Amino acid sequence: MKMQSILALALFFSLTLTATAAEPILIRFSHVVAEQTPKGIGAHRFKQLAEEKLAGRVKVEVFPNAQLYDDNEVFSALLNNDVQLAAPSLSKFNIVTKALQIYDLPFLFNDPSAVERFQNSETGQRLLHALDDKGIKGLGYWPNGMRVISANRPLRAPTDLQQLAIRIEPSRVIETQYQRLGAIPVKLPFADVRDALRRELVEGQENAWSNIYSQHFQTLQTYVTETHHSFLGYMVITNKTFWEKLPADIRRELETILAQVADEVKAKALEQADRDRQAVINQDNVKIITLTDQEKALWRQAMTPVWALFASQIDPTVIAAAQAANVAVSP
Repeated sequence: MKMQSILALALFFSLTLTATAAEPILIRFSHVVAEQTPKGIGAHRFKQLAEEKLAGRVKVEVFPNAQLYDDNEVFSALLNNDVQLAAPSLSKFNIVTKALQIYDLPFLFNDPSAVERFQNSETGQRLLHALDDKGIKGLGYWPNGMRVISANRPLRAPTDLQQLAIRIEPSRVIETQYQRLGAIPVKLPFADVRDALRRELVEGQENAWSNIYSQHFQTLQTYVTETHHSFLGYMVITNKTFWEKLPADIRRELETILAQVADEVKAKALEQADRDRQAVINQDNVKIITLTDQEKALWRQAMTPVWALFASQIDPTVIAAAQAANVAVSP
């Protein structure tokens, strides 16, 4: 081979390798909710900050509304590195670990502040790493809000749920609590809920206010009961191998960005819960049922026996730590 050809070939490979090395790291972020919800806003904000602070080094693509995967499929997609970030509902994690069922226990947490205290505690941070041995790394918690129940009939007492077909997330805890109340729990992906309500395949569902309003469930349901019986939140997760192979400076910057976004999502979730609740109230076809203390006590009495059924799976010490978080510690 002539010397010029050899030099040309060497230059070609050199330029190719340089171009390849200069390509930004692609991070695909898959989630199932609308873009205007706290999670949707958080995913977009992560993209904005990552591409701003790591310009040319990181590119983020966000896929909302289950465009790529639903919350059950995303675990496999993450392990296969088909996506690099996801934020499934905490209720979805029971398919890979029983420890996170703590978040589904009814009437365990008094309010989102109690959940935040628990998640920031040593126990909460330990649960963030519950999937490390399965190749999935927890990067942080994002809140949405407390769950309420919508239905096509008034639900003022737990006995009103008798024979109600209600959509739930695929959680054994949630399924059991509704079975105990005589309801018919139906597990459906979030992306299918609106159509199921429209076709009257289910008669009710439970969710946070932002998910109800963004999906227009209120146009298909007549009543919303403010039970606030459990917390709806998310864990931001990644492929552990992918994350640990990132250049150290990029990984540190992304962790800083995720911490900032988590704070912004928390503030947004509180604000949006109030705003979306009011937006639903403003629609004439919906009646909001606000429970009295006595009525809420009946719901609590009917639902909390489910704790004993799952205590051994979750760990009684974890449940005790969650209960302790209901008491704010004075500075």
